Amino acid sequence: MTDHILIERPQSAPGVQVIRLDRAEKKNAITRAMYQAMTDALKAGDADESVRATLFLGSEACFSAGNDLNDFMAFAMGGTMGREVIDFLHALASHGKPLVSGVDGLAIGIGTTIHLHCDLTYASDRTQFRTPFVDLALVPEAASSLLAPRLMGHQRAFALLAAGEAFSAAAARDAGLVYAVVEPAVVEAEARAAAARLAAKPPKALSIARRLIRGDRADIAARIDEEAGHFAAQLKSPEARAAFEAFMARGRG
Repeated sequence: MTDHILIERPQSAPGVQVIRLDRAEKKNAITRAMYQAMTDALKAGDADESVRATLFLGSEACFSAGNDLNDFMAFAMGGTMGREVIDFLHALASHGKPLVSGVDGLAIGIGTTIHLHCDLTYASDRTQFRTPFVDLALVPEAASSLLAPRLMGHQRAFALLAAGEAFSAAAARDAGLVYAVVEPAVVEAEARAAAARLAAKPPKALSIARRLIRGDRADIAARIDEEAGHFAAQLKSPEARAAFEAFMARGRG
């Protein structure tokens, strides 16, 4: 285990690297150290020819509650943001191996937008996707402002990213964010099996097919940086500070 991130290369599924969020006591809220650990794993997978597919998993009933709000508050109060989040997003967007995810339960913020970069996402029927960026006086991230409208059209992308509406697993599937909706008891098994099937395919042909389907990624990298600039500026804004203080007060109440 590295900073609440478990990295696994199971013998039962040769070629699959599993990246698991493992901070269930904090609803898998992602810290800077966790972002760094995931970045390292993605880069290691890219550099290792034996890795042919990458699988993201969370915990039972919780994929991730999003970014750890303490990091946001520290930056808003005068600290430094660091490069860990942005480095992870670029590593995710540029990862050269097929990306699969298995999602069960809570998927908030980056816990939702990470799946926009995945090639196959399996979600349990109790999963809820939500991105309360604007409610916290923030803006979309992970190039979601570019990818979501392409995937689901303007109105559903706006509902998800700006209005902060929750999407059920079925709604996410209908919008193209999710490939399949399954029972909670089998979501991880289904995702693992899908990753194993991809890892067993001819790697060069699969890589070319994936690259053709995904298209040029330069605009995605540029949008990640553009969003990050707005995100950082908003974190320093009075309206964001007020939103975070109100959120923290509700949590204590």
